[in-house]
Amino acid sequence: MQLHKRDVVEAATSLLDEYGIADLSMRRLARELDVTPGALYWHFANKQQLLGAVADRILQPVGTAEGDWRARIVGNCARLREALLSHTDGAELVSASFASGQSEAMSAVLAQLSAAATDAGVAPANADLAARTVVYYVLGFTADEQSRMQWDAAGADVVQSVWTENPSARFSFGLQLLVDGIAAHSRADA
Repeated sequence: MQLHKRDVVEAATSLLDEYGIADLSMRRLARELDVTPGALYWHFANKQQLLGAVADRILQPVGTAEGDWRARIVGNCARLREALLSHTDGAELVSASFASGQSEAMSAVLAQLSAAATDAGVAPANADLAARTVVYYVLGFTADEQSRMQWDAAGADVVQSVWTENPSARFSFGLQLLVDGIAAHSRADA
């Protein structure tokens, strides 16, 4: 049976969901696919490229939000968060792939957010920075949220506080602060 790139990515995504990013290794993936580790390097030069492909797989459902600039930022960020939450350690993996420049899908999300910031009136020279700030918020918030869910699932004694109450409402509040900040910044520049 011939090994296809999509099969490698699907198997890696399944291992991620089952064991988490810490236990997603090329050797474990090779065992899962019943191939030698060298066979994986035919498709991916290194683990970073593989993780970038898994990040792109995780981000497939994000798509493109419609509407005015505010609706596009909120919509893209909500869909990004949902995609990250749908996989064990999704935020950590996508964040690492984004930092290493290995995720094409994350570059597309960033471009959409940058275009929305430009439409909001942010100077083109700062639109990418505005978009990255929003992305960093989503990644950080979701990584924290996933960590708390893992601690809870492990039965750890997590202190109940505002941080554990209604994460969706907290996420929306923080995102709205950023959107309002973009609007205020744009008015200040005008």
